[in-house]
This record gives sequence, structure tokens and C-alpha cells, in this order.
Amino acid sequence: MIGRVQRTGPAAPPEPGGAPRLPGGRARSSAVTGKESHTVELSRSGSKMASLSGLRLIMDDIATTMSSAGGKEWLNLGIGNPAAIPEVQSTWQRMTTEALAASFGEVSCKYGPSRGLPELVDTIADHFNRRYGWDVGPRNIVLGPGSQMLCFIAAALFTGPGAARDTRLVLPMTPDYTGYQGLSLTPGGVTGVEPLLQLQGDRSFRYLFDLPALEGLADVGLMLLSSPSNPAGRCASRDEIERLVSAARGHGVPLVVDNAYGAPFPGIGGPFTAPVWDERIINVFSVSKAGLPGERLGFAIADERHIDPIVSFMANSALHAPQLVQATLAHALRSDVLDTLVGSVIRPFYAERRKFVESLLAEALPQDIAWHLHAAEGGMFCWVWVDEEWFDDLHLYETLKGRGVFVVPGRYFFTDAEHSKGLGRHPRQCFRISVTANADTIAAGVTMIAAALGDMHAESVRTPL
Repeated sequence: MIGRVQRTGPAAPPEPGGAPRLPGGRARSSAVTGKESHTVELSRSGSKMASLSGLRLIMDDIATTMSSAGGKEWLNLGIGNPAAIPEVQSTWQRMTTEALAASFGEVSCKYGPSRGLPELVDTIADHFNRRYGWDVGPRNIVLGPGSQMLCFIAAALFTGPGAARDTRLVLPMTPDYTGYQGLSLTPGGVTGVEPLLQLQGDRSFRYLFDLPALEGLADVGLMLLSSPSNPAGRCASRDEIERLVSAARGHGVPLVVDNAYGAPFPGIGGPFTAPVWDERIINVFSVSKAGLPGERLGFAIADERHIDPIVSFMANSALHAPQLVQATLAHALRSDVLDTLVGSVIRPFYAERRKFVESLLAEALPQDIAWHLHAAEGGMFCWVWVDEEWFDDLHLYETLKGRGVFVVPGRYFFTDAEHSKGLGRHPRQCFRISVTANADTIAAGVTMIAAALGDMHAESVRTPL
């Protein structure tokens, strides 16, 4: 194992004036409301939530560019949608049609309980008790409009200004899902712990938790991680989860584990992805990556001391999660259709697709460049690190965009990529590739990535740093 990697290259300058800007310098314009132009006065939390993250600006740039391309074909390897698997789509369509016929009047034409439909809550409890040997009941479960909203609720409940002290949401390892950086209502309310880097052979590497750094923080209100992680596909082992629980116990806070890519569905992970029960853990699950991202349904399972305030928050904000998709999920779980779909279709599809993409990268990326692929056990992405002083993720983004290809710059998955204390330029030397596009798109895109890297390398030789 090697420690944090130090780099001596100059850091990219901060954006002038603090205004969010798209890659290439295009500024985000302010809105004009009505016919009369006037200043809209926002609160501090309002200003925080009204701003867009760097990745959201990238996604907006992709959507705008592709919609105005005039028939040009783009190779989009930056998408976060699950793959369009015909059998998955047809199964969910059938499950929804059957739920619609059986219970439309009850679930769509009436308000329901904030905790979730009783039939689904009971079904979830039975499913986890049978599958994992847990002992949970309805009071340990809450449904929400997407797992990200449940994470937002947890952040609002457990972090921010407090009676005794102000606390922050802490990501125990970055890079992690960039959407977490928008969960706090408080400016500066989210921070991350940089990982240790472990090289594995010539082309592979792995992130390791820096537990002493995590344990040494002083303002922790909540800890949150995804496993398998977005973007790196890293699965936290049971031993690592237990050590994170110990750190959470030392800080006196909960640990949220986001299982959006893990077990029991969609199950896109290795052998360490079975969720762990502990009174400190708030386990969050989603049906998005199992094929229903547009329906926005997730659920949390935890000690009722943590679930009760989440239920109250739901009642005070959204009232309850959408109910037709709740009835659909209950139907899919009771009939074992979802378990069968995961085991026979979803998990094998992503295992094969990952092998395909990793093989393409190994064959296509230039051999004279120091690139490394994160050793992933799951998830829907490949995470590439180009360990060269001349490489910059936003430069790659712009270069590929000019050639009709989209990837996602790596810096947005770190909480402070411009001022890394131990990783140097590493947060700006990575990029994410989705494995969910069709195979031809991925193959053509990887070829273009390889060509762009070769051109960037050649340019660095002509104009040395």
C-alpha cells in the first residue's frame, strides 16, 4: 500500500466571482421573473439549494448540447440511467399494469400513511427478515420519494445548526456520489474524507478508508456512503462497515449506508454487499437502479429512533411517497418476481457488461500513458485515473465534447478537488464512464477516449509543463 499521493503541479484556479460556470467558461445566466426585472432575495439556505453543483452543470450542458445538435449523433458515456434491458422493462410494465388493475382506486385516489402503504411496509419487513435473518417490523421502515430524498431528510434531521454545536454531513470516503454534496441546507455543511490509494499491478488501483482521519473530525452530525459506490464501484466489506459503525458510535451519530446499487436489488455488487443491521445504521434502498428511476421510490430500514423523525419529516413535507409504484413494488416482492429478475437478468447483465468495458479499456487506452482503472466490485460505472501531470479532467471533457463524446469529469465526486490536502492533483485526474449505454456506443466512445488521450499526451510533449 502507498500513502496519499503528492503532486507538485499547479492547482486549477477557482472560478472567478464565485459564479457557477459550465466547462469552457460559459456562465450560468440569472433568471428574470415576470415582465419587471428585480432582485430575488433568498435566504442562506435558499441560496445554497438554488445553486447547481458542478456535475449538474455538466448534465445541463450535455442535455443542451444534445438537444440542439441538429441531428448529430452523440456518444453519451456520462449517463446515470440504468441500462435499457428489455426484459426488465417488460416485467415492470406487467407488474405496474397488474397493480393498476388491482388497486388503483385505493392507492392513487386516496391519501395514505406517511410511513408508506401498510402492505408494502409489511412485505419489506418480511423480505428482509427472511433473506438476512433480521428482526424488523413496520416501525423500522419508511418509504420516501427516492432514496436521495431520504438521504436529504436524514441530513436535515441530524446535521446543521444545533443547540449545543453545529455539525456537518461527512462522507467517510471520497470520491462518492456527487448528489450528496447538495443534501445540506447549510453552506459548507458537507465534507469528505480523502482516501488512501493502493496500487494493484500496472493498471489497477483501489481506494482505502482513512479511518484515523474520520475518527479525528470534530463536527460530525451524520456519516453517509454509497456501497457499491458511485463512481468507483467499491463495495465496503462487512469489516469496514463495522469499523465505520465504531467511528459513528465514537462521534455519537448515525451512519447512512446507501445501497442503491447493492443487495437485495438491483444486486450489482460483489460478495460483500449484503446490508448490515446495526442500531447505528440507517440502510437506504432504491428501486431506481432495478429499472424504475423515473418513479422515485426508495425506503429506509433502521432503528425506530431514527425512523420516527424521518416519518414525521415526510408528513410535514411531501405527505407520503407515490403510492401506485408502492403497490407495484409490493406485488413484485410478494410474487418473488423481483428476486428472480435480479438473479437471472440484472446481475448477470451488469457483470458481463463490466467485463466487456474493462476489456475495451485495456485494449484501447494508450500503453505509454500511466492510466489506472479502479478495482470495482459493483455499480454501473468504470472509474479511470490518468496519473500524468499533463492530464486534466475538464480538458478531457471539452476535447471529447468537441468530438461528440461525453464522459463525466472526476473532480465533482470530491468535496474539495481544488484544495486537496493529501491527493494533490488526483481528484482532477479521474473520469467516469457509464457501462449502461449500448455496446456499440461504448465501443465507439472508448476508441474516441483513447484517441483524445493520445492527442493530449502528444500536445504535452510539444509544449512541456
